[in-house]
Amino acid sequence: MDQKLQYAEKDLKLFRIWLKATKTLYDNVTKDITSHGLTIENFMTLELLYNKGPQYIQVISEKLMIPSGSITYVVNKLEKKELAMREINNENKRYCKVVLTEKGEALFNEIFPKHVGMIVKNLEVLDNEQKEQLTTLLKTVGLAAKELS
Repeated sequence: MDQKLQYAEKDLKLFRIWLKATKTLYDNVTKDITSHGLTIENFMTLELLYNKGPQYIQVISEKLMIPSGSITYVVNKLEKKELAMREINNENKRYCKVVLTEKGEALFNEIFPKHVGMIVKNLEVLDNEQKEQLTTLLKTVGLAAKELS
């Protein structure tokens, strides 16, 4: 068999396995998050606000790679659940920051340790050295792929 074809077959096999593993992990994370009555976008927004403090809607959209129209919908849903609220800038009403409410912070404090535990459980099949190797490899592939686009 031609050497190029052998490499291509290995690449395709690796890619299929990688996609299946990623989908399975993503499904497990999604199941965990939705069990708390949140969507992935809700959770990511709460996590950003929790860790980075109040953020402009445009910044949330950019950081989480969620289109601006969709992030407005997400913030509306979080406001309805009283987990976040908008702070309007008095000088320029078009700009508003999204702030985590006390209820949002309490919910995040409750669910985040469980969420981390679920991720740890999914990755406990690897030892620390394997996790470091996988981190390095994924970062290498991701950066190289970014250069191609």
